[in-house]
Amino acid sequence: MTDPRPSDSAPTHRLEARRTLAASPARIFAVLCDPDGHVAIDSSGMLQSAEGPRVSREGDRFVVHMDREALGDYDLGRYDVTVIITRFEEDVEIAWTIDGDLKPPIGHVYGYRLTAADGGTDVLSYYDWSDAHPDWRDSGVLPVLDATALRATLGILDRAVTRGYVRG
Repeated sequence: MTDPRPSDSAPTHRLEARRTLAASPARIFAVLCDPDGHVAIDSSGMLQSAEGPRVSREGDRFVVHMDREALGDYDLGRYDVTVIITRFEEDVEIAWTIDGDLKPPIGHVYGYRLTAADGGTDVLSYYDWSDAHPDWRDSGVLPVLDATALRATLGILDRAVTRGYVRG
């Protein structure tokens, strides 16, 4: 079951979705620490491939090869972003921001918080642009994705954890 509503304590510029997966936090977290896992669970179609080792702490980075054509909004062609891990608590929470050619960097954050639950793990997916650079936050470009995309990614994450996923 997913819940697209932000919690009462969530900032105004934040989207959230929840789903309970029938898997352990460790199994889910393993997908989220793998750059290929990010590509495998992406519901937007923007993430094409990734390069870099599994992440294991704040400050770790990997490169994602992107293409916004799937969204049909901005024609940026193919481009790369660097994912920078900003929060890492093993089997509990992982969050990241991105850096790329756009300056100033946008400053939006994506993340997952995992909580053990009866029969599996409650997974909270969030997208937060409350601390984004004002040039971006106030431009009307954000959010890049909506709560539907977060819910869809959780469904794909469930499938990836259950059935596996192709690693680059």
